[in-house]
This record gives sequence, C-alpha cells and structure tokens, in this order.
Amino acid sequence: MLALAAAEPATITAAALASGQHMPLTFLKTILSELRRADLIFSQRGPDRGYRLTRPASDISVGEVIRILDGSLTDIRGEPAEDAGYAGAATHLRQVWLAADTALLNVVDGVTLADIIAGRLPEHVQGLTPDE
Repeated sequence: MLALAAAEPATITAAALASGQHMPLTFLKTILSELRRADLIFSQRGPDRGYRLTRPASDISVGEVIRILDGSLTDIRGEPAEDAGYAGAATHLRQVWLAADTALLNVVDGVTLADIIAGRLPEHVQGLTPDE
C-alpha cells in the first residue's frame, strides 16, 4: 500500500510491486485481491495497466489496511479482545487486553499512508516513539 501511495497518481504492476517488495508474485496477488475487494485499490487495464489507490493516501489509515488483511488487531485465543473472558485470579485480565487494544487502535488509526511516506507522524504517535 505504501508503494502504491508513493506512486500516486501513477499505476504500478503487480510484477513491479512484487519485485520492489521482494515478495512472491502469487502471494502478492492474493493481497491485491483482498485490497481490491475492500475497495482500497483498483486495477487498470490497457497501456497504463497496474494498481492504484481508490482514495488519497491521506484518507487511508494503517489500521484500516491491517484490519482488511488480518482482521482484529488484538486477538486473544482467536477471539477479539472484547470477547475474551477469564475466571479466577485472571478475571480482570480482559481489561488489560481492552486497554492494549485501545492504545494500539489510537496509533494505527491515527496514522495514514501519507503520514508514513512524508515521514511526519502525528504528535500523539511521535510522543510514543523512543528518541533515535
């Protein structure tokens, strides 16, 4: 997605994406198909064939892409964090998972593809990163 965002408004072929990302083409085509079904990208035929974003990179969050490709961001025993349940001494562990889920969502939903490409993360995310 970042390669497509960086190329806006040009298109990129699946072969070029696979080569640039060092991924097997068949694996990448599966990902592209999922992104196309989710209406994040579209494929263009003809002389300028390839893939392009359906919306500006500034309108696509990292969290949106992750959820499309991987589902829930914080699965606990194969279930979303909000469905996790514990008994006994671990009864309140669910609250920890929910807090972690909320913190993660605040980061990934607050960062867009355009933010990453420009190298300018929102302040609330910059404040969480260690000084380099």
